[in-house]
Amino acid sequence: MTAKADLSWTDRIVLSVARVWLTLRHPVLVMRFVKKLGYLPNPAAPARYNELLLWRKILDRNPLFVVLTDKLAAKAYIGSACPEIAMPETLWSGRDPADIPPGLLTGNVVVKTNHGCAMNIFVSNGEPDRAAIMRKASRWLGKRYGRRHGEWAYWPVVPTVFVEERLVLSGGTIATDIKVHVCGGVVSHIWAEDKHARRSLLFDRNATPLPGRDPDYPGEDQALPATAELIAHVRKAISMAPGIAGDLDYIRIDFLVKDDRLYAGEITVYSAAGYGTWTNPAIAMEIERLWRLDQSAFLRRKHKGAVRLYADALRARCRSGTTNR
Repeated sequence: MTAKADLSWTDRIVLSVARVWLTLRHPVLVMRFVKKLGYLPNPAAPARYNELLLWRKILDRNPLFVVLTDKLAAKAYIGSACPEIAMPETLWSGRDPADIPPGLLTGNVVVKTNHGCAMNIFVSNGEPDRAAIMRKASRWLGKRYGRRHGEWAYWPVVPTVFVEERLVLSGGTIATDIKVHVCGGVVSHIWAEDKHARRSLLFDRNATPLPGRDPDYPGEDQALPATAELIAHVRKAISMAPGIAGDLDYIRIDFLVKDDRLYAGEITVYSAAGYGTWTNPAIAMEIERLWRLDQSAFLRRKHKGAVRLYADALRARCRSGTTNR
C-alpha cells in the first residue's frame, strides 16, 4: 500500500478544497510565486521548499517569528539561547533618528532599523553625514516592510532605529557571512558568502563542500575557496546554530565572520522572501525531507470549525508521508 493510499478520501477532499480557497484568498501572493518560480503552488498541502515557505507566510502565525524578525529582539533571543556567541554591541536605539547622539556618527558604526531587510547605513569616519543618515532612517521608519511578499512577522514589529558597532569582517580573505539552515534542530546545509569578493560556497552538515551555486553568486567562477579557516568557522556555526534554532520546524541562523571568531548575525524566518533557489536540487530536497509541518506552531495549536478540519487533514497527510510529487 502506498503512502498516498493511507490518506482518506475525506482528508483529500478537505485539502483540495483548502487549496482552492487559499489560492483564491491570496491571489497576489500565488501569482507572484508563479511569476518568480514558474509553477502553480499548493498552499494548502505544500511539498516543495518554496511552497512550504508560502504556506508559512499564509498560515503559520507563530508569535516567536515576530521576536526573531525584530533585529533588536532577536539579539536578546540569541544571547539567551547561546551565551557564548559574540555579538555586535548596540550603542544606541530609539524611535527618532534625530535623537542619535552626534558623537556616535563621527566614527565607524552601522545605523540600522529593526523592522526590515537591507536597511543598513555603514558609517565610516563621519560619512555619510548626519543629515543624509537622518533622511534615510526617517524614510525607513515610515515604511512597513514585508507587505509585498506576505512576510507577516515584520508587520507587528515596532519600527526602531539603532546604532551598532561596525565589525571588520573577513571579506576578501575568509568570508563575510555564514548562514545555517536548520529544520527541527537538524542542520540541512550551510551557505558561506563573501559579499566583498562576491563569492560563495555551499556545505553539508559535516562541513563538506557541496556542488551547485546559489542565486546571489551563480557563476561557477564565483566559488569561494574552501580554506581551512573557512571550514573551521563553518564547523563552529554548525555547532551553535541548532541551539539557537531550538525546535522550530525551519529557520535560518546567520553569523558574521571575523578572522578570529564568529559573531551573531540575524535570524531569518522567510529566507529570500520565500523565493530562494539553488542549482543543486539536492539542497532543496534535503530541506523538504527534514521540514516537518507537524512541528509548526499552526499544527501544534487547537483549531475550531473549518480550520480544524483542514488542520486535521494536514496532520494526517504529514503522518502518511503523502507528497504532491
